[in-house]
Amino acid sequence: MWLKPEEILLKNAFKLWVTEKDNEYFVLQRRRGYGEGGGGLTGLLVGTLDTVLDSTSKVAPFRILHHTPDSQVYWSIACGVTKEEIVQHWDWLQQNIMRTLSVFDSSDDITSFVQGKIRGLIAEEGKTSLVMEDDPEKFREALLRFEKWFELPPEEKLVTYYSCSYWRGKVPCQGWLYLSTNFLCFYSYLLGAEVKLVISWDEIWRLEKTSNVILTESIHVLAHGEDHYFSMLLHLNETFVIMEQLADYSIKRLFDKEAFQREPALSDPLQITKRGLEAHAKSEQFRMFFRLPKEENLLEVHESFLWVPFSHYNTLGKICLSENYLCFASQDGSQCHVIIPMREVVNVEKPESSSRALTVCVRGKRALRFSEVRDYQRLANTIRSRCGISASPQHSTSSEWFLKLKNDTTNKNSSKAIRGECQSLINHFEDNPEDVTLMVGQKDSSKAVSTEALMTVFHPQDVENLDPKMLKEKMKEQSWNIHFSEYGRGTSMFFTRKTRDLIVRGVPEALRGELWMLFSGAVNDMATHPGYYTELVEQSLGTSTLATDEIERDLHRSLPEHPAFQSDTGISALRRVLTAYAYRNPKIGYCQAMNILTSVLLLYAKEEEAFWLLVAVCERMLPDYFNRRIIGALVDQAVFEDLIRENLPQLVEHMTDLSFFSSVSLSWFLTLFISVLPIESAVNVVDCFFYDGIKAILQLGLAVLDYNMEALISCHDDAEAVTILNKFFDSVTNKDSPLPPTVQQASVGNNDKTSHFNVDISELIREAYEKYGNIRSEEVESSRKRNKLHVIQTLEDTTKQNVIRVVSQEVRLSASQLDELYNLFKRQHFLSCYWTMKSPALLHHDPSLAYLEQYQLGFQEFSVLFSLLEPWAFCRTKSTLSLWSFRLIDENQDGLVNFKEFCCALDTLYSGSFTNKLKFLFKLHLPPAFDLPEDGVIRKSPERGRGKVDLQAYLKQWQNEILKKEETIKDLPRINQTQFIQFSKTLYNIFHGDPEEESLYRAVAHVTSLLLRMEEVGRRLQEPSSPPEAAKPVNTAVAAEESSAEEAPTTLESSDTSSSQNSQDAGPDLTEMEWSFSFEQVLASLLNEPAIVSFFERPVDIQTKMEQAKVRQLKLKANK
Repeated sequence: MWLKPEEILLKNAFKLWVTEKDNEYFVLQRRRGYGEGGGGLTGLLVGTLDTVLDSTSKVAPFRILHHTPDSQVYWSIACGVTKEEIVQHWDWLQQNIMRTLSVFDSSDDITSFVQGKIRGLIAEEGKTSLVMEDDPEKFREALLRFEKWFELPPEEKLVTYYSCSYWRGKVPCQGWLYLSTNFLCFYSYLLGAEVKLVISWDEIWRLEKTSNVILTESIHVLAHGEDHYFSMLLHLNETFVIMEQLADYSIKRLFDKEAFQREPALSDPLQITKRGLEAHAKSEQFRMFFRLPKEENLLEVHESFLWVPFSHYNTLGKICLSENYLCFASQDGSQCHVIIPMREVVNVEKPESSSRALTVCVRGKRALRFSEVRDYQRLANTIRSRCGISASPQHSTSSEWFLKLKNDTTNKNSSKAIRGECQSLINHFEDNPEDVTLMVGQKDSSKAVSTEALMTVFHPQDVENLDPKMLKEKMKEQSWNIHFSEYGRGTSMFFTRKTRDLIVRGVPEALRGELWMLFSGAVNDMATHPGYYTELVEQSLGTSTLATDEIERDLHRSLPEHPAFQSDTGISALRRVLTAYAYRNPKIGYCQAMNILTSVLLLYAKEEEAFWLLVAVCERMLPDYFNRRIIGALVDQAVFEDLIRENLPQLVEHMTDLSFFSSVSLSWFLTLFISVLPIESAVNVVDCFFYDGIKAILQLGLAVLDYNMEALISCHDDAEAVTILNKFFDSVTNKDSPLPPTVQQASVGNNDKTSHFNVDISELIREAYEKYGNIRSEEVESSRKRNKLHVIQTLEDTTKQNVIRVVSQEVRLSASQLDELYNLFKRQHFLSCYWTMKSPALLHHDPSLAYLEQYQLGFQEFSVLFSLLEPWAFCRTKSTLSLWSFRLIDENQDGLVNFKEFCCALDTLYSGSFTNKLKFLFKLHLPPAFDLPEDGVIRKSPERGRGKVDLQAYLKQWQNEILKKEETIKDLPRINQTQFIQFSKTLYNIFHGDPEEESLYRAVAHVTSLLLRMEEVGRRLQEPSSPPEAAKPVNTAVAAEESSAEEAPTTLESSDTSSSQNSQDAGPDLTEMEWSFSFEQVLASLLNEPAIVSFFERPVDIQTKMEQAKVRQLKLKANK
């Protein structure tokens, strides 16, 4: 098959390939170990590496390389499983390509032509092979092998599988890589050696593509501190994308619930498919590039040419269609793209059936012509149906105008030509005034709130002012107006390289709000949600939550030096926007830095526009920045460190620990440099951010460090480096800013200006784009995904260390034992979340809670883990014992047990004294553990993260925990008849299967009989007049105990239920005759039995218990 051309640096690395045919431009090679001869010892080695269980898993044994005589670089362009297949490709090249290559003069032209031709062939093959991509029969066979080899629960969904080599040290194992919803699995069986690997996605710290001399290209996975390498994949990039998607999916679902809830396409873990993941990845990239709402999905892609009127030529690119948008992006390096909301389309026409072209007419008297669209008929119908329009002859003038415009390629003044030819379209809009109404219908959508940007209120521009700064501002406005006339204005404007150039020079004050809305995509959010902000303001007015309390605290800290926020107008607008957003998104609510960002947005945008800009920043452009763990900012800091290593090697040599830059740059990312730069300079940074996203902030950060390189290299400590950067930021000015000194932010600590040269922000931004503009957004996103795994796992590790530090003060378990126990506890929590979205543990998981509350277990998960770890291995009624233990441990009765509660219980059972262990068992038979109904657990868990937090209730609970005194044996209530009978049966069940079982049973029977006789004597002494009546129930009880000693109970559920029913049927008269025991009586009696004492004081091999639990944990889930 034809391959996407890839560079091969080592033509005959390690002599793995033999040349079969060659000519001036192509080489056909065979892999050693295949075909005639076998290749001797090397062939045997290569053949062994490539041997697999199925022919489809082999590395392709034949390939064709392209090269030119004057180049040492080779390009792989085709591969084949059989010689017949590769010879067909070779013959095609000889007949169709070789003659054509002779006309080229340059080797580069020859290579470009060959690569383009091969890509075209791949595109043609892809259209027919896509349908046959998934072979149901083969997938079914793979699924059966997957279930047989790994014994995972039946709910686990296999997504896809690949043949590859897994490297164990320096030895590769050829086998199969299985990617499922929750696990990465590998299996190999060769010459009697079985290799089995199961890694859950939530355990992965790093996932990346790597290459070295031995492994040309491989996938590196880091988990549990171990490195795993997978190579020799036929479709390595495809495999990596699927793995990346699954790991990201797991991270969002298990660690970052807020982000996951914004992904409805992946809501059900049982419905994840390879095709669904690929579609999701493409849709995500599509939304990110065009800044579209999260609801949009990429539906269709069409290759076509778009007529660009300002350049008078057709640019090659792709039409991308979603539910509500038609987008185009060029592929010829012109960096031209355009976004057309379907609501703006007024008609779609097909000028000529033979030209495969269509014209899309949009409001604003504009039209876009797409040509060479392969399936133009279907595309036109799709656009019409989504816009709710039909083909009509009344719109024919637009096509005539457009064709006329296309032919006018000699006209130098394109903007005049457009205005001259647009007259034919004006008639349409005059006859259809509703189009114009729809175009401006959003003007009065929020009368209840401020309708002016604060800058226009507090600093209106003086038209008569002719000072140099104002003149330069007017020149900027004129440049943008010329740009609008050529490239369009509003939602369907062309974005080109010239647009970025104008952004870098600085946006005029009057246009800043409009352009921010356009570049961020917030204009589309606002247009599709008319009146939404006003409703939010009304609904959130007067609400009192933790978020509103924090907002009120920070209102007067937001740009306090600016006049707009020294008045009630600005403060009220800021309060409304922040409160409305907290009401819209309670998972984020309000976080520090949001007030600073929103203040700047309100200066240049109307209040409703500022709200939608805040939505765009928090939910699209800076994902996961504004939550309590600021994961997004930490991820981008890690990306920033990678870029420093790549672009500033001198700095890296001097400062090997780059964590310093992470701590310093945190405010840069969180506030987009607003907190460190004067406001008049910071807004220029925000301009670039809204156009280029986080890439602009990363570029500027590199430029700042580069500018101060010499000073940073010569500094001796972190404090000196911080001082250098602070002085630099104080020296940054905006010489073109038209704002008066009263509005401009005073530089902090910039009294000695002569000691430091001033730096103009425009020059700094221009330098950042010149030096680091080659950083691609795709690379930044890839680095984000790679570093997100490491950042989240680091946060999780920090949480674990904090939990262990707290718990270790209250238990006798060692730190290493607590570490392993925490891993088991956390894994059990995740096992409850892998195959459902409705487990109690997942529903109540909130990363913003205290460390100890991060991971909790409901009863079902607790029961499994407790049965694996409890010291009585032979207990036959584990479910009931687990239920009573769960009720006892769950002190706040919210239906969940945290790690500290779990550890304290296990510590008592593992390392507690005989008295403490017996006290634990005794309390299992007292309320609330014993008297609750069998069918469940009290659940009073509050809804976390919603509404106002009752701080007084938390403080009271905290105070009670502090004042809580140590419980003594005298504080325990007496155990009644029903509870004592069950207590005795529990002891029998615990002893069942023990080597000393018989002596233990006799000891329990003896103690039980002794206690009952003591109670009988005591009762006779208290009631001497009626000994027979008192003796009757006692004798019955003694008989019951003696019979139970001979015949151990099989289940506690039935006996507990029958005892409860007998107690209820007895009525009030019988309860007066019931007897009871204190814990002291029970303890004293049992201490006289050496067999029982030695049983409970027998040491437990905790390490072995944990190792066994680790192995059996997943199998128990699978066998349920």
